[in-house]
Amino acid sequence: MLITARGLQGIGGALMFATTTAMLNATYSGRDRGVAFGVWGATNGAGSALGPLVGGLLTEHAGWRWIFLVNLPVTVLTIALTLAVCAETRRPGVRLDVPSLLAFTVVAGALTYGLIRAGDDGWTAPGTVALLVLVAVALAVFLVIERKVEHPLLDLRLFRSASFSATITAGLVLMAAAFAILAYTSVWLQGVLGLSPIAAGVALLPMAVCSFLVSAVAGRALQGASPRWTVGIGLVLIGLGSGLQSVVGADSGALGLLPGLAVVGIGVGLAIPTLTAAAMSAAPPQLGGMVAGTLNTARQLGYALGVAVLGLVFRDTVEGHVSDPGLVEAVAAGQALRVDEVREAVAAGLHAGYLVAGAAGVVGGLLVLWLVRPAARAHAPEAAVPARA
Repeated sequence: MLITARGLQGIGGALMFATTTAMLNATYSGRDRGVAFGVWGATNGAGSALGPLVGGLLTEHAGWRWIFLVNLPVTVLTIALTLAVCAETRRPGVRLDVPSLLAFTVVAGALTYGLIRAGDDGWTAPGTVALLVLVAVALAVFLVIERKVEHPLLDLRLFRSASFSATITAGLVLMAAAFAILAYTSVWLQGVLGLSPIAAGVALLPMAVCSFLVSAVAGRALQGASPRWTVGIGLVLIGLGSGLQSVVGADSGALGLLPGLAVVGIGVGLAIPTLTAAAMSAAPPQLGGMVAGTLNTARQLGYALGVAVLGLVFRDTVEGHVSDPGLVEAVAAGQALRVDEVREAVAAGLHAGYLVAGAAGVVGGLLVLWLVRPAARAHAPEAAVPARA
């Protein structure tokens, strides 16, 4: 029931994320658009990082069910505000590409689950191999459909633009490098250091604060700057911040994470607002919804794949530092984390995860700095996506 309900939440979140950025792009122009994306980015980044703190408060004082129930009044208020102030931005005559939607859902789901199964059963296990084969088949089907249909879910010709391709890749890498590792940081803070849910949320607060402040400033102050620099440097900072957090050891405390979290937050705040603007500027305005949906999909897929990949790194490292295989299962279940041997193993797993996340951030940033061109040259609507016959 919980998994099904979370799936429904995912559908709702996808609908909102894909349309909010397209609506901002259609509603605002010039400097106001930069400010709007800055506010959107600040809210988005701060919300992601504040989740552990708010969740900790609710779990500790109201019970775990309230992390879901709190959404109900927020949802009612949001619906009321949307109906009251948001204008319609519908594109007439566009039909939903259901076959492509189903094919790509299989790709994303099978790939994520395949990586998880590889960590448990190994890469050569029949279940893992079957899932990876399913990914390849579903991806081939998706690409064939997109080339044939009149109204594709994703117009593949957008990827002819190096700027667009690099921006979408940056969205995927950003979520994997900045946020996916937080799942394992929470294991360290609560399971090893023994912090309460609230204290663990407070320990992650520097990232949220830096992200919010930098996003709010960047939206206005850097409105005329090339996304090549803001997104590229932001990703490099995320990588460097993850590298700073990799100093964690068996004797480290929560304060040891603070400098790295702050640097990651600065990178997130610098990259997120201009990342959306960069994707929009690299494609025709009439494809704003498609671009927003593609970027959002890349970001969410990056988070899911990041958790899976870093989980592989974390588990393999822990297994290499623990003599009793049963202790690995205890770590997975949140037990025996304060045993000295397990404490050292978890610290080593977190160290390896931070290094992988840091490398991903730096490589992604360098890729953006290399491929993304100034907006004036990247945005050529007619050239980017020629009209279909």
